[in-house]
Amino acid sequence: MSLIGTVEELEAIYGVPNETSTAKVADRITPQYRILVERSPFAALATCGPEGLDCSPRGDRAGFVRIHDEKTLMMPDRRGNDRIDSLRNIVRDPRVGLLFLIPGAGNTLRVNGRAHVSADAELLESFKVEGMAPRTVIVMTVEEIYFQCARAIVRADLWNPDKHVDPMDLPTPGRILAEMSNNRVGGEEYDRAWPARAQATMW
Repeated sequence: MSLIGTVEELEAIYGVPNETSTAKVADRITPQYRILVERSPFAALATCGPEGLDCSPRGDRAGFVRIHDEKTLMMPDRRGNDRIDSLRNIVRDPRVGLLFLIPGAGNTLRVNGRAHVSADAELLESFKVEGMAPRTVIVMTVEEIYFQCARAIVRADLWNPDKHVDPMDLPTPGRILAEMSNNRVGGEEYDRAWPARAQATMW
């Protein structure tokens, strides 16, 4: 096995990126990048902490990541599993990354910067949906933002409904939980109850 151990070795293989790979990078939210943020209903949030790295899915109605100004994004922490892995990381290491996806679009949007977690009552109130406010909001300062070309989405054929996997062919959360807990939690009843539970606790 031939291991790459230095940046110089990598650069010898890949060469220098062309201008289309570098000219697109901005240190603020440009008018074109604003459109992509506002149309996206989903983002993956990457954080780091003493225990290592974490990547968490974030989804809501399109535009759920609010543009406060050209350097600031705000994202509500909606209800989830209460593990708060991402939030734990942010309060100890502010470095974060966001990858936005827009259904049907090939290009993605990457944002890197630093964040803090806010529990400001007025800010939380401004993010209410169906009467429910988030418990915290992630406030991110943008350090770099740029689009990622569509090759990965095209290779994956991600938006092609003919390529969608039948959920019945996959292990269910209840089955996974039962196996991992020696049947203490999860199982068929967990799977049956989940849709109604999720709907009641969506926001």
